[in-house]
Amino acid sequence: MKAVVMTAVTALVLGVAGVASADQGLAQKNACMSCHGVDKKIVGPAFKEVAAKYKGKGAEATLAKHVKEGTKGNWGQVPMPPNPQVKDEDIKKIVAWIMTL
Repeated sequence: MKAVVMTAVTALVLGVAGVASADQGLAQKNACMSCHGVDKKIVGPAFKEVAAKYKGKGAEATLAKHVKEGTKGNWGQVPMPPNPQVKDEDIKKIVAWIMTL
């Protein structure tokens, strides 16, 4: 019985990791990683900094709007360009992944 439980837990953990990897892959596919690192600033803030700033604020809709329309002044003088080409469902997955960091 213990082996069955451990197998189930392992499958669950790997499944969650697979979803996270897929959503990080969406960020890479849509060029988000050109300006944002997971844990280091590139041009824009690190995704972990974004998650920390917006944690517990229910900011997923706000962040999705930032991705789609761009922003200026939230993280300094460098603006984030709009990304209207990114599908809304992909933005939702990317933002959800960011908020797990």
